[in-house]
Amino acid sequence: MIEIEVEDTVWTAALPDVEAVVERAAGAALGAVEGDIVVLLTDDESVRQINARFRDRDRPTNVLSFPAAESAFPHLGDLTLAYGVCAREAVEQGKTLSDHLSHLVVHGVLHLLGRDHEDDAEAEEMEAEERSILASLGVADPYTLDEHPLGDA
Repeated sequence: MIEIEVEDTVWTAALPDVEAVVERAAGAALGAVEGDIVVLLTDDESVRQINARFRDRDRPTNVLSFPAAESAFPHLGDLTLAYGVCAREAVEQGKTLSDHLSHLVVHGVLHLLGRDHEDDAEAEEMEAEERSILASLGVADPYTLDEHPLGDA
């Protein structure tokens, strides 16, 4: 199950089908994995506060991933996305908000599933998995134009 909470209505104003976009991307990233996730679509200030509290980084970022403890199964974890950062990055990178959001959701879900990009080998493996999932959704390779690293996922 994918639960989507739209805390900041600017998401639906900018992207009326935002919940469908998130559901589709998260579902594709989860694949056959059983479990549930919660996706919070909020504003930059809320993400800044969460990032400061849990990551000691006092700034907003595009996506934060919080994997759940194994004992919480079937809950796999939570994603939080900041509208302002995501929208700004989409414009800067020449992408639609829908495609950029899809990428960030896929990226975040892969973190919930234990993928990481701490070293070059992990990063290459994770990016390849993202490319494959996004291609199945009809989203172009986000790394061909992406000059900005992903946030604190």
